[in-house]
Amino acid sequence: MKITSRLVLLIATAAVAPLVVFGMIAVSSLRDATKQSVTAGDLAVAAQITERIEVYFANNQRILRSIAAQLHGTQLAAWQQERILRNHVLDFPEFREISLFDANRSVIATSRAAPPALALPRLAGLGTAGVYIAPVSTDSDGLPTTTMAFPVSEATGQWIAAEISLEQLWRTVDGIRVGRSGFAVLVDESGRVIAHGGTDAKNLVASDVNSTPEQRLATALRSGSEPTRAGQFQGTGGKNYLVVAARMSVPDWTVIVEHPQAEALGVALSFERQLLAAICVALLVTVGAGWLWGRSFIRRIFALTRVTRALASGDMEARVRLRGKDEIRQLGDSFNSMADRLVELQDEIRKQERQVMFGRIAAGLVHDLSHPIQTIGNSCKLIQRIFDDAEYRANFRQTVERELATVKRVLEDLRNIARPIPLEHFSIDASAALAEAAQTMGPLAETAGLTLQLERAREPAFIEGDLFAIGRVHRNLILNAIQATAPGGLIVASTAVVGDRVQMRITDTGCGIPADRIGAIFDDFVTTKRRGLGLGLAISKKIVEQLGGRISVTSEVGKGTAFVLDFPRAVAPRAAQIAG
Repeated sequence: MKITSRLVLLIATAAVAPLVVFGMIAVSSLRDATKQSVTAGDLAVAAQITERIEVYFANNQRILRSIAAQLHGTQLAAWQQERILRNHVLDFPEFREISLFDANRSVIATSRAAPPALALPRLAGLGTAGVYIAPVSTDSDGLPTTTMAFPVSEATGQWIAAEISLEQLWRTVDGIRVGRSGFAVLVDESGRVIAHGGTDAKNLVASDVNSTPEQRLATALRSGSEPTRAGQFQGTGGKNYLVVAARMSVPDWTVIVEHPQAEALGVALSFERQLLAAICVALLVTVGAGWLWGRSFIRRIFALTRVTRALASGDMEARVRLRGKDEIRQLGDSFNSMADRLVELQDEIRKQERQVMFGRIAAGLVHDLSHPIQTIGNSCKLIQRIFDDAEYRANFRQTVERELATVKRVLEDLRNIARPIPLEHFSIDASAALAEAAQTMGPLAETAGLTLQLERAREPAFIEGDLFAIGRVHRNLILNAIQATAPGGLIVASTAVVGDRVQMRITDTGCGIPADRIGAIFDDFVTTKRRGLGLGLAISKKIVEQLGGRISVTSEVGKGTAFVLDFPRAVAPRAAQIAG
């Protein structure tokens, strides 16, 4: 991740994280408080409905007790009793039928002209104050009804019973609205739904369905000791509801108030959406501002990076120009001071390197040229004395020519380092060229007490090259081997054909090259010997690479060194093919 992105992320996190944490706490607290407030309000509504239903049944019970008082203890004829019952049915529309039963549950008097429809079940343990309310059923119109009965006199065993229409109660519960879309549900003691305010659940009223969430909640409430209960569930319409339930005493029914969660928590959800929008806007603004500020901040670091790369590529004049007065400006000033000092140090190092190089060249020249010049000088002094000796004059000429050739070779080495040697490309026999160099260097190896062994390839080994230049490389490598090998050692010069390559190998049993110096032996003015300019291997490497070959070295201290010349194999000349 780039530093700009990290900086923007850090700013956004530092700015928005507290807002997010506060928002989460605020939303959670508001949601809990709203839920508690709505639940308390719904419980109040459920309590009011419970009270109204209890009053409704208490009024009906008072009316029946008043009728029972009129009929009990009077010597009214049956038709008079029926007249009283019919009058009350006319006066109170919620009564469908009122009947008076004796101890054997036989009808004494009834408000119906036809035989009574009420059938009083066998009841025990109610006493004079007990009230029996039958489970809710539906009439022919699909409206809910129930039967209320209680004993008139324990001495006579008479009972009065009335079929009560719950249409008014049903419509009252059905018309209750909590908020915009909350409603009430009334469940009897058997779990049947008496009234349901939900528009999509009217079919549940007085039905045999007993697995609705409301019925399960009512059952759970009756199984406990608490008069009320609050919770939430998914209703029959698939919506999530906050619900409260309140249990009645007479009758043993349950009032349930259902409030859609989306509406009940509407304020909290609206605040949550607003807060989320505010967080998103704040995040976008923070990211945008952070990106702009971070970009201007990072741009100066990028300027430092560009100047650093320019210095690394060799542009020592590159400098950084930064605005402001902060720490980055101080860093830029320090960087410019470092670059200035680096240029000064570089100039000093170059001067020192030139001085060292000139010193090494001068020391090498003095060492390599002092001997031939001294030899020529001594010979010149002697020739003045014995000039008449013809044999010495011939020896003098040979000595001067040999030493001048040495001087010329040293000067050519210096020239070839600065300017590559122009080479000719001809097909040459690598085995013959190496054999010629070995023959030339053989007397020197014998004088040093060494054995110089030649191993030629079994098949023709031709390469494209310059015979004189290749011979110079061979002689240089063999001379290095002679100088690095103690008397009694072995030097092997061999050629071999490996696939489409020709390899020439010079190995010795000398002192070897240390591992920390082997990587620099082909550099200019680098030598492992105590004398010389260190140009032999550097010139040899240039010649080999000019001819399209490779030179490599392996060495182990105390065991010897092996130089390998590797060239592409060339086609033998036509004269060699005819001779073959």
